[in-house]
Amino acid sequence: MLSRLFKAGEKVLFNLINKKDFHMASSNSENPPKLQELYELCKSTFTGKAPSPASTPVQKLMSLLDSVSPGDVGLEEEAQDDDRGYGVSGVSRVNRVGRWAQPITFLDIHECDTFTMCIFCFPTSSVIPLHDHPEMTVFSKILYGSLHVKAYDWVEPPCVVTQDKTQARLAKLVSDKVVTPQSELPVLYPKTGGNLHCFTALTPCAVLDVLTPPYNESVGRSCSYYMDYPFSTFALEEGVKRVEGKEDEYAWLVQIDTPDELHMRPGSYTGPTIQV
Repeated sequence: MLSRLFKAGEKVLFNLINKKDFHMASSNSENPPKLQELYELCKSTFTGKAPSPASTPVQKLMSLLDSVSPGDVGLEEEAQDDDRGYGVSGVSRVNRVGRWAQPITFLDIHECDTFTMCIFCFPTSSVIPLHDHPEMTVFSKILYGSLHVKAYDWVEPPCVVTQDKTQARLAKLVSDKVVTPQSELPVLYPKTGGNLHCFTALTPCAVLDVLTPPYNESVGRSCSYYMDYPFSTFALEEGVKRVEGKEDEYAWLVQIDTPDELHMRPGSYTGPTIQV
């Protein structure tokens, strides 16, 4: 799962440094009901296609996922006095090395043909840049910490412009806010909810993700990365109608290669084992 998510047809940069800043609770030989119940509910709900947001099983899954705590997945909260970060705007768009210097740890809990369960552990100021989830639904639970989320959905029908050999597609801003464990559970769908998003950790934090269906390059579900530009950067082509609402609610997205500065390392999930 890790290679499909961050390779994006190119490569993944694993920064295998020591784990002195990453702490886990010891393994538990017994399966806490919540994690096993979450697995069973995912197994019975997901068929490999995007689920209906209004369906009863999806609503039940959201409620269950929202109740999961760090201890339910074998995690301990990182120290909250980590002051290495720069915040959301402390480093410019063209100089993000400082913000991306600390690696994000990926923990694979379970993956099958229809869904993936995994955890991302962020040190302060670490960034997962803007990326998409083609034809996928993603449920995210903030386990601890504060995370800035910026998310877009594509404007439909597609609005694409080309300028100086650069192709940009128009997207509408869905979310630009800070989320915590107390926030409403973020869920993105193929066409709504902010299918393209980027994360910036304001404190050490962890996110439990359930993705359905999983990334799969062989069937066209590859992860692509983008850079967002203000609406005024590109001019609408002749014959294209004006956007509805305020222009600052829109941005042009340009696809880019997987950023070299993205530091990701695999970790060993040592939480409760799921009985498959």
